[in-house]
This record gives sequence, C-alpha cells and structure tokens, in this order.
Amino acid sequence: MTNESMAVDLEVQGMTCSNCALGVTRFLEKKGMKDVYVNFATNEVRFHMPENEVSVRDIVNGIQELGYQVVQQDMAKPKKIGDIERKFLFSALFTIPLLLSMIPGIPWLDNMYVQLVLATPVFLLGVWHFGRSALASLRTGVPNMDVLIFIGSTAAFTYSLAGTILQLGHDYMFYETAATIITLVLLGNVIEKRSVKRTTTAIAELQKLQPDTARRLFFDLASGEQTTMEVSVSDLRVNDLVQVNDGDRIPLDAVVKSGQMEVNESMITGESIPVVKQAGDLVTGGTIIISGQAQLRIASVQQDGLLNNIIQLVKDAQTKKPSVQKLADRIAAWFVPVVLSIAVLTFFISWFAVDVSLSGSLLRSIAVLVIACPCAMGLATPTAVMVGLGRSVKQGILIKGGSTLEELARTEILVLDKTGTLTDGQFHIDRTDILSGDKKEIFSAVAALERHSSHPIAKALQAHFGPMSEPVESGDIQETKGVGLKGLINGNSWQVGNKLILHTPADETYDVYVTCNDQLVAGIRLADQVKQEAAAAVRYFKEQGIKTVLLSGDRSDTCATVAEQTGMDSWLAEQTPASKLDWIREQSSGKKLTMVGDGINDSPALAAAHTGVSLSDASAAAIHSAQVVLLDGDLSKLVMSHKLSRMTLQTIKQNLFWAFFYNVLAIPVAAAGFLSPMIAALSMAFSDVIVIGNSLRLRTRKIR
Repeated sequence: MTNESMAVDLEVQGMTCSNCALGVTRFLEKKGMKDVYVNFATNEVRFHMPENEVSVRDIVNGIQELGYQVVQQDMAKPKKIGDIERKFLFSALFTIPLLLSMIPGIPWLDNMYVQLVLATPVFLLGVWHFGRSALASLRTGVPNMDVLIFIGSTAAFTYSLAGTILQLGHDYMFYETAATIITLVLLGNVIEKRSVKRTTTAIAELQKLQPDTARRLFFDLASGEQTTMEVSVSDLRVNDLVQVNDGDRIPLDAVVKSGQMEVNESMITGESIPVVKQAGDLVTGGTIIISGQAQLRIASVQQDGLLNNIIQLVKDAQTKKPSVQKLADRIAAWFVPVVLSIAVLTFFISWFAVDVSLSGSLLRSIAVLVIACPCAMGLATPTAVMVGLGRSVKQGILIKGGSTLEELARTEILVLDKTGTLTDGQFHIDRTDILSGDKKEIFSAVAALERHSSHPIAKALQAHFGPMSEPVESGDIQETKGVGLKGLINGNSWQVGNKLILHTPADETYDVYVTCNDQLVAGIRLADQVKQEAAAAVRYFKEQGIKTVLLSGDRSDTCATVAEQTGMDSWLAEQTPASKLDWIREQSSGKKLTMVGDGINDSPALAAAHTGVSLSDASAAAIHSAQVVLLDGDLSKLVMSHKLSRMTLQTIKQNLFWAFFYNVLAIPVAAAGFLSPMIAALSMAFSDVIVIGNSLRLRTRKIR
C-alpha cells in the first residue's frame, strides 16, 4: 500500500449474511478502493482510499443507496428502537396467536380474517426488513439470503391472501407459515448477533486497558511548586510528566523518571509475575502498577503506543482470510441463484411429475427457500479466527490474520536463528585479547561504536567496555547487518564485527574482531546461554514431523554446540543476511517454511518465509517485521502458537464441513416434502448458532 492512500473505518448496519458483505465489497472495489474488508457479523467495513479518487461522503452515500446504514465515529449512533431484538419481539407478539390456532379448542383463531389481521403486521415487517436487504443485494449483483426469505414468506402470504379473497377454504391458509418464517429467522439473527459479540471480545478487552485520564505534572507559577492536574490521555504529548501510584494503569508508553514500582505486564507477555521498574526503565501503556509510585516521562502519544499498535494489528489480522474461506466465498456468491433454481424445480416436479397438490408443491418449494443457509459458510472462518486471535493475544502472542494461522499450522520446515532465539541473547565477555595498541584506546573505540547498534552483542560490548572507556570524537558511523560497525574515532578508521571485517583469512579463535586502520588490534570471545525451554520446543516440532534447522551468522563450532544441545536436525553457520535470504527463498519454493528470529537482523528472512516469527520486546519495528510476534521471547509460546493455529484451522474446517453438510442434506430433505416451512426456518436459524458455538469452544479448549 502506497503512502497516497487513507485508511477508512466504517460501521455499516443492515448486512445479514456473507453475500451482503460480498456485495458491499464489490461496490467498494468498483469505486477503486483497496484492501477492502467487510464483516457482516461485526458490521465492520475497512478499506484504503486512494487520494484524488472519490470522497468518503461519496462512498457513504453509495453504501446507503444499496440499502444499508452507515454509522461513522463522528456521527450519532442510531436509536435502538429499530434494532433486531425489537423486530423479533414485535413479530413474535403476532406469531404466537397464529401458532395457537393450530391447537383445537380456540375456534376464533381459526378464522381466516383473524389470521389475516395477525399475519399482516408481521409480513409488512418482513417486507421492510428482508425486502429492503434483498433489493439492495440484487443491486450489487450478489443476491443474499434475504432474497430467499423474502420470496418464501411472500409466496406463503400471497397464496393465503388469494385463498381468503376467493373464499377457497382452509387448504389455502398458510398465514402462520409466513409469519413463523419471518419470526424464526429474526430469532436466529438475534442469537447470531449476540453470539458473534462473544467472539470479538479480544479488541474490546484490549481497548478497556487504555485509561481515559492521567495525572499530568506541571509547575504552578503562583506557588512555585509542582502539582498535578487530571487530563485526558489523548491530550498527553511526548515528554509530558505524569504521576502514577498503586493500582493505576500506566496511561501511555513512557520512561520512568523517578521512583520504583512493580508492574503487571501480563497484557504484553502473558506472564502475571510483576516486574520491577525503576529510573530509566521503559513501561508500556495499559499495564497495571501492583505497588509503588513513580513519575513517568511520556515516550509516545496514544496513536503511536504499543497498545494501540496491538489493537490495530488484531483488527488487521481479521481481514486476512485463509484459502479455505476464499473457496467458501466463491460458493456463497452462487448459492442463492442455485437455491432459487432448486426451489422452482421442486415446485414443478412436485406438481406435475409427482402429482402433489398445488399447496403441497408450494410448501415444498418454500421449505427449500427458507432452509438454505449461506450465512453459516460466511461465519465459519471469521468467528473461529476472531476467537483464536483473541486467545493468542491473551497469551502474549500476536498472529497477523487467518492466512497466517493457516500457514503456521501447515509448517513443514522450522528455521531458527541462534542469538536471542535459541539462546537468551544475554552475552557476556568471556575473554579479550589485545593484539596491538593501547588497551584504553581500544576499549573506548569499541564502546563508542557499539552504542550505535541495538544488536544483543552490541549491547553486551557496550555494557562491558563502556565503564572502562574515555570520551572520544566519533563520526561517520555505519552498521552493516550481519557484519559489524565502522566509523571514525579520533581521526582513525575503526571497525568492530565478525571475521568478515578482516582483509586476510582469520582463524576461529574469536567471535568479535577489532581493527584500526585495517590492522587487527584485538579479539573478543563471547559466551551465551541456551534458553531452558529451547530443547523442549525443538523436540515438540520434531515430534510433529517438522524439520528443524539452525540458521545463524555465528561461527561453526558455536552453532554445532547449540544445535547439539537443542536437538536440531541440521545447522548452517556463518550466514550473512543476504545468504540467509537466499537459502530461505530456495527452501520455501517447495515446502511451507517458518522462520523464527529476533525481528531486526533477520527481517529480510522473516519476510521471505511463508511465516515469519519474531521473538522480541514488542518494539514497533518488531511488530511489523513478522507475521507472528512472541512478545516475551519465550520459545514455549512458539509451541503454543503452533498448537493454537492448528486448533483454529481445525475449527474452521469443522465449521465449513457443517455449513456444506447442512445445506447438502437439508435442501433435498425439504424438497422431498419431509419438512414443513416452519421447521425449515427453525433449522436455518439455528445452523448459524452451531457454527458460532463451535468457534466459541476455542475460548475454553485445552491447548494441546
């Protein structure tokens, strides 16, 4: 997506099935909108609008002309008097007496004029609710489920009305059928909407973590003292000072200026053990202070904070469909025309070929219309994906979409970086050999260069040599990923990095080399610990039949040792970012490959893999560098993400199987006359609920 586009979020009410969403999608794509995402279950419409194409107002007007209602953030929400629950209650009030007419002993309810009076309000409501939606879908070229409901209920009501006007007797009275179809479908919509809300709790729960107000610190000019004032979090700016105390939620990403506190960061890491924060430490907006108090300096505004990035990532994740859902969408586009054809065929075969009465043939075709359910196919994937993504977020795992879930679940090759991935990345200096020159000068040059890199090795070198260094004049500092850093220190050209910085072949004695004016002056040996959970994680993937490979820029002997300790199938050492990228591309051509790295040095390889997994501290760069982000760098979360992906994909397949199986079985049964239209409507209404209920099982199922 280029910079010449604007992201637009709308709430569109009135969509009732996947075909409604397909119709709105086609309209937006014809208008030139990009990355269109429409979710009829949650009323979400998201797209990127190219500049100088059309205005948002034109798009809103176009959607409303299709028969849907657009509610923007800056517009008042519509009154709830016309919501689906009220429509259901209104129709049920008239439908119940009609059903009671089927019970002997209430003769006045059996009167055709009484039934006409009771059925007419329900039918008119159905025309308003389903008829408008049906007409809107026909305008988009994608007829939806409401076309079937409208035709079925209209046929039953019109047939009954004709029988009443012509005084043809009770054999022509199907008022209760027309009213019951409308009422039961509305009931299904009510249950569906309430159930879907339970699948979308992840975003709502994340939004609740953001506090509305904060106590900003300022100096009172009158008293000359520091005081606090409660302000809206949206009014805070970078470098503002805020006061936080026991029990507060940290308002925004910030740096501790003074004080000490214990913070619950479970919203980020999934771990509930409090973390001690003191002066200089970074804290994340939305996390809770268990004990202590501090003054914080705001590091980012609300829209740039980690919490907002996570919320946006979860929203974006819901737009990416797995391939199995794309097949369901193609089938759904043809579903209504096919069902209409089957209903017409059922009527004529029943009446002319099977010698069924006119009323019986009509009831069979109506049953075919109302029992068919494309909605279940539309709900199969988004409900499962929303629940799966929500559960992963609570575990400190960010998965970017249904397509990523599918790719991760189907992994055949797992590639892991060494430093910071299989090892803890907490390097310490094992040995430093001064080969020539002044020790103090070398230490100072190393510290001056390494403070310009965020690599774990650079941090270790800076922590070790920084206290022993002296001030120097530095400039023209450059970092070559996978190699090292170079720059001018006190007028001399210095380099710190691996053996690739040397102009002559070197032995494998050192991990880091230091040169001054292209002359080797020092060698440094590092030590790093393998993570405790690394071997168990590798063993799990091997048990699943997944090939495990260590891919690292480190020395061969170090990689061999780590590979042996963790049980890797194979390893490749001394790889540059470019060679890693080439190898990943080569291996990805034939099998599903997942790459796990630190999200910084490995970003090219992460992007080239089918699935890139970043073990990071949740920096903005890390969040955008991979399709999966493990926020606390714990490899056991990698295992959990794979299990969750498999469970979610399994749920999607179960949902789609039910949706297809239901329609393939139910439509012939209805056509054969074994189901009345009322039972058919009840079956259709609850077929969606079964799909949603199966998705909701993901919230509580044991991860295994």
